[in-house]
Amino acid sequence: MGGLSTDVRWMRMALRLAEKGRGTTSPNPMVGAVIVKRGRVVGQGYHRKAGEPHAEALALQQAGARARGATLYLNLEPCSHKDKRTPPCLPLIQKARPQRVVIAMKDPNRRVNGRSIAALIRSRIKVTTGVLEAEAQQLNEAYTSVMTKGRPLITVKVAQTLDGKIATSTGQSQWLTGEPARQLAHQFRAKTDAVMVGVGTILQDDPSLTVRMGEQGRDPHRIIVDEALKIPLHAKVLRNTSTAHTFVATTSLASPERRAALEALGATVFVLENAHGRVDLTGLMGKLVELGINSVMIEGGGELIGSALRAGLVDRLAVFIAPTLMGGQDAKGTVGGRSPLTLEGLTRLYGLTLQPVGDDWLVQASLKPPAPPAAPARSKR
Repeated sequence: MGGLSTDVRWMRMALRLAEKGRGTTSPNPMVGAVIVKRGRVVGQGYHRKAGEPHAEALALQQAGARARGATLYLNLEPCSHKDKRTPPCLPLIQKARPQRVVIAMKDPNRRVNGRSIAALIRSRIKVTTGVLEAEAQQLNEAYTSVMTKGRPLITVKVAQTLDGKIATSTGQSQWLTGEPARQLAHQFRAKTDAVMVGVGTILQDDPSLTVRMGEQGRDPHRIIVDEALKIPLHAKVLRNTSTAHTFVATTSLASPERRAALEALGATVFVLENAHGRVDLTGLMGKLVELGINSVMIEGGGELIGSALRAGLVDRLAVFIAPTLMGGQDAKGTVGGRSPLTLEGLTRLYGLTLQPVGDDWLVQASLKPPAPPAAPARSKR
């Protein structure tokens, strides 16, 4: 049996492999697998894309007969259910007969959630869990959000002045931050499943919402929140050549003719209305899960950001701050809507980090308290 330091070494490799699938595996999690025998890697793999072979299958295929008596490292508990496009990995592992399986975290999917671990133990395969568990949970936090909350992981990404303004009173906002910040923002965009904006952003800036500036990777889907379908039919999100799809969320205020015109251009229109006649953001998130979207980045404007915060839908913030002041009560603030009546209504942030990006600064934070320290690794027979 390997020591904890050895387990950490190989689990880090599994996590690095899993990370290679970021942005392409949804609705599946990111998984890496490493098979080690006598201190040497005899098999490795990672899940590249939904519908393609899982990490375990690739690593076991590479290892062949050498997997017997080896140690298999996985950042996530192997799947055991058949309700998916690829065969479950648990039987493959049981057939390969490794001596030991080291797993960073349980699969939060209720159809798995410890069942595969128990099955491996019944098969007389030693199991160690909890190695680099915190890192594994962070890697697949979007997948975990879908499994436990029934909605994608939602990040608000915004560029603002030091005094919290995202646009002038006339709506001008390009460009508040410098090119390095914009480059990094596009990297964020490339790693998320979908970007979301309000129709005001479309009317003011006519963005493409694609990945540009040399960043390699596929474009995220585009989601437009538009209560009355004011989006112009010539908008770039409807006319560009991106392979990403455009979804428009609207209400009964939208005419059937306008909806048909958008759908004729290839967009998908959802009518999702809450009791106040606004787009039901919570219902929209459930719809996105059905479409296989695990992560969403809200990019504005202030009214949409404010609505998402008040609905309790935001998990993280990524705020690019320019070293400028705009001033004026008529300028557009980062969070729209009405302010709380008392200080008790403030939104608390946790785990703030500060990073220089060119002449700008990036502040990142979570809206949930930090998790308690992970339990030490546990071996089971």
